[in-house]
Amino acid sequence: MKNKTIRQAFITSIPVLAGYIFLGIGFGILLRKAGYGVLWAASMSIVIYGGSMQYVGVGLIASGASVINTLITTVMVNGRHLFYSISVMNKYKDAGKYKPYMIFALTDETYSILSDGKVPDGVEPDRYRFYVSLFNHSYWIAGGIIGNIIGNFLPFSSAGVEFSMTALFVASFTEQWLTNKNHFPAVTGLLSTIICLLVFGTEFFLIPALLLMTLVLTVFRKRGVEKI
Repeated sequence: MKNKTIRQAFITSIPVLAGYIFLGIGFGILLRKAGYGVLWAASMSIVIYGGSMQYVGVGLIASGASVINTLITTVMVNGRHLFYSISVMNKYKDAGKYKPYMIFALTDETYSILSDGKVPDGVEPDRYRFYVSLFNHSYWIAGGIIGNIIGNFLPFSSAGVEFSMTALFVASFTEQWLTNKNHFPAVTGLLSTIICLLVFGTEFFLIPALLLMTLVLTVFRKRGVEKI
């Protein structure tokens, strides 16, 4: 059963593989351009594992940002993970020794492929989710290291590389839209984001948008709209 669990977890993680390798490469290139080597790329990918926050982190490190500024920025950028955790509490609560790492490794893409709660037949659910998280993490680490090495030997402009993270978000959203019949959560997310973007501006819209999404989805869930 263990081998089957690992195999199924790898198969599930394959859609993330290409995305994380190339996103990691983009991060590694930007970090190298900022003057930081492969050990920095590996360490940040292992310890922070924050996706978009690592892209932002390159600028923070390069500009010599203060600890307070870095903490505030991190909360603003990665605050959405607090909302993810609410919806996976029941799935993760009995994960035992796997639980701490699974919480740490809950990224946008990992959440996207595990949020439906579906587990292949004949596998151990907690171990399966653990290995999906671990595979995804390893892809990101590998991409960051590869990108940092590439950035050291291949001189080229890195302008626009940071857009790769946005591209992956769009791809994940599209995949969820095509595979789910209920589009209410997706529409709620879009409208909440647009409203808060207009009201709060590009720098401060994220947390208000997440709060608004959570409020709307909670209210309508109680009314049974999730069955639509």
